[in-house]
Amino acid sequence: MPIIKRYNNRKLYDTHAKRYVTLVDLAHMIRRGDDITVLDHTSGEDITSQVQAQIIFEQERQAGSGLPNTVLTNIIQASNQTLKQLRTTLLPLDPTARMDSEIERRMMLLIERGEVSQKQGTRILEKLLAVRAEPRSPNELRIERALEKRGTPSRSQVQELAHQVARLTRELEDLNSKPPKKKRASNKIS
Repeated sequence: MPIIKRYNNRKLYDTHAKRYVTLVDLAHMIRRGDDITVLDHTSGEDITSQVQAQIIFEQERQAGSGLPNTVLTNIIQASNQTLKQLRTTLLPLDPTARMDSEIERRMMLLIERGEVSQKQGTRILEKLLAVRAEPRSPNELRIERALEKRGTPSRSQVQELAHQVARLTRELEDLNSKPPKKKRASNKIS
């Protein structure tokens, strides 16, 4: 998996090929199926998604088509919830996005049923969505990509989902073990 470092001067350096690359080079790498990671040289932060968005922007600018300003404005103004929905809609093959979407759907169902309060559900959901799998070897990544193309979840994806469901179950059991709050008697005269 190529690791690209972005320096303060915005230059991109491919640590595997030991050469500087451009956004166009990165686009070619992604198209041929390379799973690249872009790291900020100073902080070490993973900025892959930011660079990918920049690649898309540059391609749209060069093609002259671009998205209408109203669409871009709405995306910027949208809440995190709307952006999560957009991400899961645009990336249906992303197994992590599918899992996150399913976890979110189930939590919203529990909130609607009144089994969990909005505040508790949001807190649990944030914790579940923050959990990420540990980095995998290049061979594991190749196998995972092949499985993804066939729509088959990998062992680590199933295990991650099982762990998240187990955590959610424990949280719900804790919430259900608390005595229910007493409702106030109504003063209405029938």
